[in-house]
Amino acid sequence: LDKFICPLGGQEVELLQVDYEAGGMPLLRLRIRERGARFTIFDFDPGTAERWGRVMFDWSRTQEKS
Repeated sequence: LDKFICPLGGQEVELLQVDYEAGGMPLLRLRIRERGARFTIFDFDPGTAERWGRVMFDWSRTQEKS
C-alpha cells in the first residue's frame, strides 16, 4: 500500500494488506525496518487500524508543519 523512509531515524516503513489463503478478514501489516536487519511487524484488524490512524491524524493536525 505504501513504503517510505522516516526522515528522522531512517527507518523503512512498509504498509501491506495481508490476505490469508485459509480465509478470514484481511489485515493491515505494518513493517518497520530499523537500520540494519531488525524488523518490527504488527498486524492490525480494520477497527484497530482505524483507531490508530485516527489518533495519528488528529495528533498531526495539532503540530506545526515544517
